[in-house]
Order: sequence, then structure tokens, then C-alpha cells
Amino acid sequence: MLTLGIETSCDETAAAVVKNGNKILSSRISSSVHLHSKFGGIIPEIASRFHLEYIMPVTQAALKKAKVKLADINLIAVTYTPGLVGSLLVGLSFAKSLSFALNKPYIGINHIHAHMFSAFLEKQNFRFPFIGLVVSGGHTSLAYASDFNKIKIIGQTRDDAAGEAFDKVAKILGLGYPGGPRIDRLAQTIDKSPYKFSCARLEDTLDFSFSGIKTDVLYTVQKLKKKTKLINAQIAYAFQKEIIDLIAAKAIAACKRFHIKILSVGGGVACNRYLRQQLLEQGIEKKVKVLLSKPEFCIDNAAMIAALGHFLHKKGTRSKYSLTAVSTNR
Repeated sequence: MLTLGIETSCDETAAAVVKNGNKILSSRISSSVHLHSKFGGIIPEIASRFHLEYIMPVTQAALKKAKVKLADINLIAVTYTPGLVGSLLVGLSFAKSLSFALNKPYIGINHIHAHMFSAFLEKQNFRFPFIGLVVSGGHTSLAYASDFNKIKIIGQTRDDAAGEAFDKVAKILGLGYPGGPRIDRLAQTIDKSPYKFSCARLEDTLDFSFSGIKTDVLYTVQKLKKKTKLINAQIAYAFQKEIIDLIAAKAIAACKRFHIKILSVGGGVACNRYLRQQLLEQGIEKKVKVLLSKPEFCIDNAAMIAALGHFLHKKGTRSKYSLTAVSTNR
């Protein structure tokens, strides 16, 4: 069974062809991040116009790489939530049009749920139940997954997402956008820091809060009489360590609370080297099997959309043409 995946939730225009839910025949992504960098963040109108321009050529590239034709596709899976409404509508409208023209079923996918399954891509078996951790520019969530269509959020950020905090602190330090990779690279240049920042712990919950730490960084920078590359590195190191240590601790705590032995991790911030290291180390210590998405599948991609669509289709899920884009995760 061939599934065509379409993903346009934010600034990546992506298409992929996946066979039988786990064999990736192609995965193509075109990003508009270069158009947003000078603004220090995503501009929704620019993102949606980019999708309009590139959705067709990206899909054609994915089909060509997979060596299949549109007529060979059995199912279309497309992100409908969460994300930027204008961007989502481009992909969703495109998928509906293909579905109608080809007389093939389509399924709307929650791309946060898809991120939770991205660590299983190209593997033969999914194992339930597991705890899913999604850490990205717009979302920081923990969920209990007992089946492809049974995913319950058990913890999430109450304000900024982790990636959003990285972007804002990178802007404070003058590092540019996107901030996550820049802070990660800078923090890797040293192994300790005299600075210490803190996040709200929100004890007895699995929720996160990252708004306070970026304010803490801002006040620290404003008090500096001079700012050198070393000081920037020390601040980046201390900031990253606090956020990552908290995320890793809560993810492992979620596994212990629900007596789960598998943690699946996805989302753009899951590329962070320190996060991957901490999760693997704590997983070994606490006897939790940590599954990390490959870096190319951490970012928004259509392969994870197609894969989840395949298995939801097997569960009997179908979407109506009345389905619309929804901006928030629910």
C-alpha cells in the first residue's frame, strides 16, 4: 500500500511516499526558513505563500524519487493540525483536491501525534504502550500512547515551547534565527559555566514552563558591562543545560509514573545533542528504552505523516471533505 504524505504546518513544505507504513520510498522537504531569518521568527503570510509556490514541485519530486505515479497512490495523509492556519489550509486543500481527483481516501493527521511515532520510522514493529515526547519550536508535549488512535496528552508547556525559548534567547545573545542549532553549537564549545538559570519546576505535574528562564537570561545580559564570545557561550551553556535537564527528567519521570519502558522522542529540538545524550544516559540508568528520531525526521516531514496515516487507515479512520485546519493541538 502506497501512502502519499503532505506536511505544511509551519515553514517546511514536505511530501513523502511510504510503502506499507514503514518503508520510506521518498521524503522531500523545501524550507522557507531563509525568508524568515531576518525577522527573527516565522511570518505566517510568507510561510503560506511559500507553500502555495512549492507544494506541487515538492510533491512531484517525492513521486519521482519513489518511482511512482499519482495513479499508484492508495491513500493520502495530510497534516490538518496544529500549526499556522494559512499554511495548513494549503496542504489540506491540496490533499483534498488529489483525493477527489484520484477517487482515493485521505486522512487528516495531527502532526504532533506523528512526531511521537517518528522514532519508529523504518522499523518493522510499533510497540505499545509508550510515552511520546515532542520538543519543537511550537510544542513541548508528553503523551501516553496505547494505540495509533489512542494518544492522551499527560504534560505540556504552559507558555513558551522549548524551541521558542531557544529562539528568543538566541535573539537576546545576537546569534540569529533559528536559535536552537546556534545555541547548541555554542554551548558545545565549553564544558562548564559560572552562570545558573532556572525554570519553574511545576512540581507534581508533567507540565513545563519556559517563559521565566528567558526573562532571567535577558536581565543577566542587560547587567553585563561587556559581552564576549566566551560569555555568550557560558550563558548559552547554562541556559541549555537547565532546559534540557528539566525536559529529560520529566520525560523519564512520565515513564516511571505510568510504568512504561519505552520513550519515543521527536520534534525539531530532538536534534539537540545534549538532549539526546541526557535522554540516553537517563534511560540506561532508569531502565527505559529511549527511541530517538533520526535528525532528518525530527523536523517537520511528510514521511511521519504518511506512516501514521497508513496505520490509522488500517484502523478504519477516514476524513470527510468538511475537515478544516485547526491551529491548536487538542
